[in-house]
Amino acid sequence: MFSLLTDEALLSCMAYVDLNPVRAAMAQTPEDSDYTAIQERIKPQFDLQQAIHSQTDSEDLLEFNHALKPLLPFEGNITNDNQEGLLFSFTDYLELVDWTGRTIALNKRGAIPSHLPNILKRLSVNHKTWLSSATRFEALHRHRFGRRRPGTKSTTA
Repeated sequence: MFSLLTDEALLSCMAYVDLNPVRAAMAQTPEDSDYTAIQERIKPQFDLQQAIHSQTDSEDLLEFNHALKPLLPFEGNITNDNQEGLLFSFTDYLELVDWTGRTIALNKRGAIPSHLPNILKRLSVNHKTWLSSATRFEALHRHRFGRRRPGTKSTTA
């Protein structure tokens, strides 16, 4: 077991894992790669309650010593005492992965083709819609995570 002690180390590891299917020529772009964190962030599918239920039914949780939890949200560059997410914006992370994935690695089979538009254009990210979604992430997806921040009231959407 090892620790990622800096933001740079964490982002580097995340990008490396998210680009594995591209580098292995299993997907042309990160958003086309199956079973990756970046795809989950782009098109959320994870349902914590369903995961716990299916793992409990199959008795896999009996031997699992770690809590199931969703991916940490990107919180941008705002730091405070209640920091619960990554100190990086999601759009910046997408651009970092896209830029890194376009770099040709001689010891790897794949790379994001240079003729493709930037990932934000490929995903048709509207900046106003994105900003609204990113700043209301927890409120929009609270039901999927099955938790709320301390001190907040539970609401029904």
